[in-house]
This record gives sequence, structure tokens and C-alpha cells, in this order.
Amino acid sequence: MAGMLEDDDNEWVSHLENVLLEECTATDIYCICKGKPLPESLRSEIWQICLDVRDKGNQLDNFNEIFDLPNQNELREDCTKFVSKLANDEDERVSIISDLESIITFYCKNRNLTYFRNNGWIELLLPLLTLKIPISAVYNLFEAIRDTFVPQSCSIDGNAFHILRLLLLYHDPELCSFLDTKRITPDKYCLTWFQSLFAATCNMQVIINMWDYYFQQSDPFFIFFLSLIMVINAREQIISMKDEPSDMIIDNLTNMPNALDADDVGDFCSLAQYYAEKTPSSFRTDLLQNIYTGKTEDTSLVSQALCLPVSVRELVQNIAQDTVNIDAVRFFLVDCRPVEQYNSGHLRTAFHLDCNLMLQEPSAFATAVQGLFSAQKQALAHGSDAGGEHLCFLGSGRNEEDQYTHMVVASFLQKHTQHVSLLTGGYIALHNYFNNNPGQFLLDHDPKLCIVCAPVYNLNMSEKNSKSSHSSDIFGKISAVMKSKSAEVKEKLIDYIVNPNNSPSQEWHASNTDKIGKRYRNVTPVFSIDDDHDNITSVENPKEEETRELVQIQQWLKVPSVVEHFPCEEVKMNGFMYKSHLIVTNSDLVVLREVPDQKGIAEVIVKRPLSAIVKITAKKRHPELITFKYGIPDGENLIISDMDRFLIPNADKATKVVSDQILKQLKNREC
Repeated sequence: MAGMLEDDDNEWVSHLENVLLEECTATDIYCICKGKPLPESLRSEIWQICLDVRDKGNQLDNFNEIFDLPNQNELREDCTKFVSKLANDEDERVSIISDLESIITFYCKNRNLTYFRNNGWIELLLPLLTLKIPISAVYNLFEAIRDTFVPQSCSIDGNAFHILRLLLLYHDPELCSFLDTKRITPDKYCLTWFQSLFAATCNMQVIINMWDYYFQQSDPFFIFFLSLIMVINAREQIISMKDEPSDMIIDNLTNMPNALDADDVGDFCSLAQYYAEKTPSSFRTDLLQNIYTGKTEDTSLVSQALCLPVSVRELVQNIAQDTVNIDAVRFFLVDCRPVEQYNSGHLRTAFHLDCNLMLQEPSAFATAVQGLFSAQKQALAHGSDAGGEHLCFLGSGRNEEDQYTHMVVASFLQKHTQHVSLLTGGYIALHNYFNNNPGQFLLDHDPKLCIVCAPVYNLNMSEKNSKSSHSSDIFGKISAVMKSKSAEVKEKLIDYIVNPNNSPSQEWHASNTDKIGKRYRNVTPVFSIDDDHDNITSVENPKEEETRELVQIQQWLKVPSVVEHFPCEEVKMNGFMYKSHLIVTNSDLVVLREVPDQKGIAEVIVKRPLSAIVKITAKKRHPELITFKYGIPDGENLIISDMDRFLIPNADKATKVVSDQILKQLKNREC
């Protein structure tokens, strides 16, 4: 048995060595290593690949070797102090001190930064110096780690600490409440964790093993989940100190990483990865630039957040999932708007919990909450697509109603309910997401009563109802007719959740049989970029389904004709989105849609000649939502026959590359 394990170990190491001889990525390495500690002989090369600095030049050639920072003496003292703790001979210590001071001095000058004590820089550098690589390579690694993995908003008012608290509130609201009561905020115990990626509080072998896993993941937000696990694992010890002063609890929390052994790192990182998969992901994309570039134009999304925010895009994607992955986040949507708003348009999977009841009729509200949990339990038991363990609350998106929605959410948090989130922008953001056709996706949508379609009408109605009300209650009385209607709708909704096949409403299922549009070859393109306002009739025909080709993504990207590659999401006419890759070749526009549960594998969904593109449009409100339209010229007009729509984070560059390639084709034809 031992011999077999040794052969397996040699096999994956040999595979890794072969991959390193070719052009590879962090993803390729993780597929082989699965987060395991790396062979010492390969570690430096792999770290450089994962941090994308293998081919970076020697930046220290630009260093004038003048050590004249305003606090140069302080820096030199700190370098000497840290290195004195290392068990090295005198000559080696002097060399390490010199390297540390050179790297940090040049980094300060190159980035126009000021060195200050206990900022984590020296602790970050010490594990890198153990790699025994040229100082120029150490500098490149240090710079990449600082840019990619260390949150730049680690100030007392920084979003990084607010995010960790929201994650703790999401997964362990009781522990979060305890720390809040003690006034122990994350900045008081995890600053050194963030600044040094735990290097300031763990021994060297623990850090090296942890960074092996960390860099293979290539996930900047992994530090938040490592920190989350560190706190959650210590919950019993923390709560047992309820009678101790806060300073003592803070000291215990700060030093928790010291207890980690090298053998514990694998389980520690795997648990952090599990929690990451059990957490809504939209906060990452919404806050990536804010956290890792130091831009803090708008910190209110996090600093003033009642609970973890969820974007409309993530919610709609979640509802559209046609397969249930037990490891994935699944939402149970709770619509907290007043009954008249709910009855004027709502998502078909939404459970209605009228926020007005909380103050107006507390006993009825308590009964409704019991009904909510009962419906959630039944939906989960029956495998309904309306079921999920994660509660996502939806308000109107207007302050006048959302103040009461927030009270409802707070009541759940006070009861230590796990997995509570709030839809950013509420119903208004949801309605706007569907652009010009909300009625296709929202049940009972009534443009005359919808607060987005007819805000003036609703304002007049609200004033009229307010004047006619004789109640002193701040919410006003809901008519018996409306309550009856709400009860009827709720009863039908519960019936749908339990018996989804009985629902007469339109099903939201992502189909694996979406058709590829017709292709138009050898037509002269008429190219423009403007607002997307064309009405297009689908030309898809179920009888024309094509057999889709399965390919390896990395292999496709190595095709010589590939000009540029853009990660994106394919957006279907029904609003469903699929994680995809937009590839521009010399002659074609190609889209690879990732296959769920098959890492690195994709379907060729679209392959159209660039010459077929007659128009590229973008939404003014959503400039990253790009539509490629296909057709033929008709005199001075265009006949638009088909289209593909994508959500592209780097939309400006994508449209420029496509347009440049089309113009290049035109020039080649003229020649």
C-alpha cells in the first residue's frame, strides 16, 4: 500500500514537471496538485506562474541604490530586528537584511509609498526569501502578492473589515452578535492577518504550505474565508470568555493562527474553500476594485449594509439554474414589499412576507414567519427550484418601504438566523434588469400599478389612500379585499412550491437545447456601436438543432488564429446567463460555454464569421452588456436577422478588438 501511494505521489509530481515545460496557468497547476504542498524544487517556479511574474524582467535595474527614505533608519532597524530571529549565520543574516531593505526601499520609491512599522511587508518578504531565487524575482513576487492578494482598504474605515464581519454575520450570526456586543470589530484582531497573509502570526512551514494552496486558488478573496474559518473554529473558546475584558478576547483572537500546524493547513484551507462555495458570490465582483485597488469612492454598500448584499444578476442566475448542486448556494426568495406592490408584479419563486404586518399585526407576522420556514422546508424536501437554504430578502428599492423591510431582516438576524442576505436595489433594480420586457419574467405584472412603470400613478394613489385613512397606525390599514387577495396568492404560491408541476405559469429552466442562430456568410458588414434598441425576432428552429462540439478551453485558446479572449457571460433572450468565453479569431467570433461539473470543458455555442456582424450595440445603463447583431444590408438600411448578447467585464476592449478585426478584414478585401 505504501508503495502504491509513493507511485501515485511520483505520478502527480511527474505530471506537474511535464506541465511546467509548457505554457500553463494557475488553474492547470491546481488541477494537478489539488492544493497539496508543492515539491520544494518546483515551488519558486510555480509561485511565479501563479502570480504571473515568470516572464517579468528585473525591475531592480531601475533602482539607483540610494537609501534616502524619510524613515530609512526605522526601516533598517526593523529589517535587522526581524532577521535577528532567524537561525542563520552572520553573513547570511547581513545578506538578508540588505535584500529586505533594498526591496522595500525601491518599492516605496517605485510606488510613491511611505514605509511604516508593522505594515506586514517584511513578514511577506521573509517566506519569499526562503525560495533561494534572485532578488529581482523576489521583488516581482512581493509586488504581485501586494497587488493581488492583500486588501488595500485595511484602514479602520476600510471595507475589508466590514466584509469579514458581514461574512461572519452570514454564517454564524450568534458569534457575530457576541463580538458586536463586546465591541470587537474585525479590524482589532485581523489587521495583521490581512496585511501579511498570516505570515506575521504563523510559523514558516505553515505559511509556505498555506501559500502553496492560496496561490493555486488564484482567489484574492480567499483571505476573507481563511479569516472566517479562524474565527468560527474558535467560537466555543471565544463565547466561553464572555465575562473576560474585550482586550483579552482580542489578544486570543489575534494569536489564533499561532496554533496552526503544517499538517493542519490542508484541512484549514479546504474548509475555507467549502465556506466560499456556500456564500453568495456577487459581493466579490461588486467590490473587487474597491478592496484591491484602494478605491473608496463609495464604501456605503458595505459599511452601511445590514447584511450580506446580493446582486440582481446573481439572484436571476440562481433562479435560472436547472440543476441543483448540493454544494452551491440556492436562494429562498422572501418578498417583503407591501401587498399591493407584490400583487402588481413579483418573481414566481418569491414567498410574500408583508413587512407591514410586523408592527401592525405582530401575531399575524409571527404566523407568516412560521409559514415561511414551513414553505422553505417543503420546497427543499420536494426539490423545487423555489427552494433554498439561503434566505434572500427583497424590498421595493425605495426608502419609504425599505426602512420596514430592514426591520424585518433585522428581526431574523436578531434571532440568529443563518444565511440571510438582501437584494441590492430591491424590486426596482430587479425590474430594470429585465429592461423592456418585465412582464415576461414577473408574474401578475401590472404596468398601471407597478412602482417602476407608473411611479406617478402610485404616488397619487398613496396620497389618496393616506387622506382617506382614519387609522393612526404609521402603515395605514390594508383593505380586507387586498388581504384576502394576498392570502389567496400566498396559498397558491405554497401549493406551487410543494407541487411545482401544477403551476400554470411559465417555467424558468435553462435548457441544454438552446439553438445556434443561422449563419450569414460573405456579406458586407455595416458596423456601428450605439444604444441597443432594435426589435429582433428569433429565428431559432427546434428542428435545426446542431450537435455541439465539446472542447478543452485551454487547448482552444492556444489555436494560432486566436486574436483575443474575453471571459464573459452569454445572456439569452429569456434572461438566463451562462459562464462563457468570447474568442476573437482572424475570421470568426467564437463563444465557448463552460460545461457545469466538467472543469476546463466547454461547448462551442457560437461560431460566426466576423463578416456577418452588421452592428454592435450596448445598453446606456449597462455598457458592459454587448449585443452582436447579424444580418444583411438592404439599401441604406439593415435587415437584422439574429443576434448574440454577452455581459463582458472588459467590454470596451472587446468591442474595439472586434471592430478592429472587422476593419482589418475589409482592408484585406480591398487589397
